[in-house]
Amino acid sequence: MSQNGELWELVQKPATEVGPALLGAVLRHESPAGAVAVRLTEVEAYLGPADSPDPDPGAHSFRGKTNRNAVMFGPPAHLYVYFTYGMHFCANLVCRPEGISSGCLMRAGEIVEGLELARSRRPTARHDHELAQGPARLTKALGLDLRHNGISALGGTVTVTLPESPVAQVQTGPRVGVSGPGGTAQYPWRFWIDGDKTVSKFRPAVIRAPR
Repeated sequence: MSQNGELWELVQKPATEVGPALLGAVLRHESPAGAVAVRLTEVEAYLGPADSPDPDPGAHSFRGKTNRNAVMFGPPAHLYVYFTYGMHFCANLVCRPEGISSGCLMRAGEIVEGLELARSRRPTARHDHELAQGPARLTKALGLDLRHNGISALGGTVTVTLPESPVAQVQTGPRVGVSGPGGTAQYPWRFWIDGDKTVSKFRPAVIRAPR
């Protein structure tokens, strides 16, 4: 089976099954400035109502389909890119057949191609292992933004290449930055490669006072 076929088959499954399988996969973006590729070391799963007995309070689809989250409802194997905190972009790989709204947030990874270009996009990084250490840093290093919302990851300018074999030493825990019950141990849907220094630092969600 081709890599495209393997990825297509994988993303038919719920995000909680896709997440661990994405560890070690390579997310590559070919831009006019050049190519940058990241080996994924940390991801988070978010489930749609069809895959969870209770709605996932951390998912953007929690309250239904909107203009912002429409891509999350399918088709699978596309990127759902969103803008957050007025300054950052985050990228998810959409999972499950169209209409189910399941996805994996790609949180962190190691630059394996285009290191100089990634450095130029992330000049504040003190060390190379920090270049894609967090979801906003990852998209910045790759050059991904809202223009890539809805783009296919099966080929073309954006590709996801699965590892030849599953990664060992996978750890799970609460998701990062998700307030309320969605960020607790009840949802151990963050997956990372144990001991990899590119994994982001865990910070519990901070509940911000209303303005």
